[in-house]
Amino acid sequence: KKWYKRNLTYRIVNWPWYLSQHQVKQAVKAAFQLWSNVSSLTFSEALRDPADIRLAFFDGDHNDGVGNAFDGPGGALAHAFFPRRGEAHFDNAERWSLNGKGRNLFVVLAHEIGHTLGLQHSPFKNALMFSYYKKLSKDYVLTFDDILAIQNLYGAPPGGKLVQLPGKQFAFFQDWNPESVDADSGITWPYYCHSIFDAITWDLKQTLYIFKGQHFWTISSSGNVSQPQTLQKRWKKLPSFIETAVLSGFDGKFYFFKG
Repeated sequence: KKWYKRNLTYRIVNWPWYLSQHQVKQAVKAAFQLWSNVSSLTFSEALRDPADIRLAFFDGDHNDGVGNAFDGPGGALAHAFFPRRGEAHFDNAERWSLNGKGRNLFVVLAHEIGHTLGLQHSPFKNALMFSYYKKLSKDYVLTFDDILAIQNLYGAPPGGKLVQLPGKQFAFFQDWNPESVDADSGITWPYYCHSIFDAITWDLKQTLYIFKGQHFWTISSSGNVSQPQTLQKRWKKLPSFIETAVLSGFDGKFYFFKG
């Protein structure tokens, strides 16, 4: 499921009493900006309903069904609904934080917002959309798997602003300062290719293979990204600009199609 429009609104229904409204607004703004930086989506805050996406904190059972009742500190931190319900709920019993001890609100916001946009959990442990919470670190990155997923639904940013393909990081955060978020400031990255690839496939070890022109890249299941390699280095007689690539589960061989 996905949204069938590109300009979405969100509303912050409530927030933890010990965090200021300004801090929470900046965290939410940054979390949405994470996805708009690498897709065709744009987001703006709605001060009242209706809004496409609503963010709210609840305790225990909050009329989402018994299976969605929050369980207090630890356990489930939040849950969200796929488009087009547009709801993300956070366990108010958790100790939420923006830059200190506790559950990092920014990370969980960004993850749950991904669900409200239609993203499912990723099998990659380093991906933001991996199912288990991880703390925000100084070199935290948005993995290619996350970017590929959002662009598969909504396309790349307008104007051809692209993320880096070769290398180990695609969209990065420095030490995050809630006061420094600026929706108008953009980060540009060097890149080798556009977001439309010739072919993408997986091998039996859950390594992702991306093909573009005369080159291919690999991304391991742990999120490590290779440098670009020529197709002929791996497959000597393979022509450039293939159209489809698949790996057979029967013989473990790659099969390529062109024309």
